[in-house]
Amino acid sequence: MMSQIGHRRKGFTLIEVLVVVVILGILATVIVPRIMGRPEEARRTKAMMDIKSIETSLNLYRIDSGSFPSTEQGLIALVEKPATGVIPRKWRIDGYLKKLPKDPWGGDYVYLSPGASGDYDLSSYGPDGEKGGEGKFADINSWELE
Repeated sequence: MMSQIGHRRKGFTLIEVLVVVVILGILATVIVPRIMGRPEEARRTKAMMDIKSIETSLNLYRIDSGSFPSTEQGLIALVEKPATGVIPRKWRIDGYLKKLPKDPWGGDYVYLSPGASGDYDLSSYGPDGEKGGEGKFADINSWELE
């Protein structure tokens, strides 16, 4: 009896492999259409996450330097120490961002400081790349995010 247990083959049977393949197939037919059907929603969500990340970096910059970068200094002040305007005394050697992200449509994020809606305005102009718009062409603005 011990010899039978010791000689058992290890691995999966054909039935077990087929069951896993069927389960994966079912999951793929349910999940993939939901993901693939919403690319624009995914881009908008990515832009919102980028804006939140940039806002965090802007707040760290303000803590270290006492103010937000000016419009002239722009968001590049989060990557490279500004050479114009008010030069921060305590700028981090590694910066606040590794690089400036582009929005999901390939455009630049728009930064104004002081902003019309607060200390600064941070926006993505969306898929049309132009200020304003409605529906899927609407801008994504920092002051409108939760």
